[in-house]
Amino acid sequence: MTEFKSGFVAIIGRPNVGKSTFLNRVVGQKIAIMSDKAQTTRNKIQGVVTGENSQIVFIDTPGIHKPRTALGDFMVQAAYSALGEVDAVLFMVPADQKRGKGDDMILERLKKVNSPVYLIVNKIDKVHPDELLTFIEDFSSQMEFKEIIPISATEGNNVEHLMETLIAQLPEGPQYFPEDAVTDHPERFIVSEMVREKVLKLTREEVPHAVAVVVDQMKREDEFGKIHIQATIVIERDSQKGIIIGKGGSMLKKIGSMARRDIELMLGEKVYLELWVKVQKDWRDKQIYLQDYGYKKDDY
Repeated sequence: MTEFKSGFVAIIGRPNVGKSTFLNRVVGQKIAIMSDKAQTTRNKIQGVVTGENSQIVFIDTPGIHKPRTALGDFMVQAAYSALGEVDAVLFMVPADQKRGKGDDMILERLKKVNSPVYLIVNKIDKVHPDELLTFIEDFSSQMEFKEIIPISATEGNNVEHLMETLIAQLPEGPQYFPEDAVTDHPERFIVSEMVREKVLKLTREEVPHAVAVVVDQMKREDEFGKIHIQATIVIERDSQKGIIIGKGGSMLKKIGSMARRDIELMLGEKVYLELWVKVQKDWRDKQIYLQDYGYKKDDY
């Protein structure tokens, strides 16, 4: 009988290098939100990929950045704590951006990590092969990597090779999750992330990262054959409330219908989504609100 291999793999990197795009590609479902705003992944989302004789549990760490608020601090702590408990670390860097201060900060931490560290050069579809070589040489001179694998998470180039390489070096182990599981986060968390993604996407510059989404209730209503979801979008300032609601409620309606489509795809059922907007001044700096909105100390 073929041995079963399993393990935990952390994905780390600066904000916006394509970690969530990669995770969504290998898991085959939308579980990590994607936005071209930095810092969109907040908790350590776990994506589970189960093969015939293997299971990889991916921990997607929030992008590493200089924390400016209690929330920022929580995110950086969460990212680093993931490194202490994994079988491999994927350090993802974008081929179209030179090594920066953020990368150097991560490299310093990675030098102290006992797990094998792979350098994953993403976005190779954006650069000329000659540039890629110089880029790789620069990073290799910084530390010894277990292997350097260039990929394109959007196009899918070389992603399969990366997966095979990881499985090959995983230890023998149990199947941690049922084979149809794609994440260990409760559905409420993913629903709130999907709504938040739409807020960031549609309001772009006007509403910064001061957005949390709380799912107040999720229940099945048999008479209508739908799942009824009520959620509150929490922001920091009154001025942001008007932007999110929009003229005659038009923006809120748009956020709701885009999020509903994604949620229905994930749950495989019809959804009735109700959204409210609430102002909670400076919630990102108040420990009590951070806990209410799902950022708990136990998470790191």
